[in-house]
Amino acid sequence: MEVILEKLIPNVMDKLPELWKCTGQTLYMMGLSGIISFVLGLAVGVILIASRRGGVLENSVVYNVLDKLINVFRSIPFVILLASLIPLTRAVAGTAIGTKGAILPLIFGTVPFFARQVETALAEVDDGLVEAAAAMGTSPVGILFRVYLKESIPALTRGTTITLISLMGLTAMAGAVGGGGLGDFAIRYGHERNQTDVTYVTVVILLAVVMIFQGIGNLIIRKTSH
Repeated sequence: MEVILEKLIPNVMDKLPELWKCTGQTLYMMGLSGIISFVLGLAVGVILIASRRGGVLENSVVYNVLDKLINVFRSIPFVILLASLIPLTRAVAGTAIGTKGAILPLIFGTVPFFARQVETALAEVDDGLVEAAAAMGTSPVGILFRVYLKESIPALTRGTTITLISLMGLTAMAGAVGGGGLGDFAIRYGHERNQTDVTYVTVVILLAVVMIFQGIGNLIIRKTSH
């Protein structure tokens, strides 16, 4: 088997340790920035749905400020966002390169996207359920947790899956500008040195990770849908 692989993907076989290292870097970037983005994005999305017009904690000022900030950050291409955040990244992480330097820009690029996914998911909750909970004396915070979040688990799972797949694309883009990971690996060897087998194997690994995320997401959706 090893002989066959050396004939099919010789450049990859020569760089297996580095390939596994870069794969680990990509998973690390996705894991850390994904967890932080999930918490922050979920919080922002809940605040948006609560403070919107007719929301359980209606506040037009809070809603408009968050809404505009999300629109601003979502409109900035990620490569430009990476460059513009270099001073802040250096101040927070101590470096603006490598996987460590990519985490903060990944969070800034992901939180607005996921917050919109959360807002959309929560907005799909039947207003009748909210009104019924309010009529029974449930507090606004209780409505947010017991009605909005509980009833939106399938939709939130779908949004989380989409966000993770989008985040993987951002990690690859970060690699293109020195962020490390599979994107950096594919650019340095697959593109700059024209080693096409490196590019193809990198794509296969990324596709495998996407399929795993999608499969887990679909399973959760089936288990929580009613």
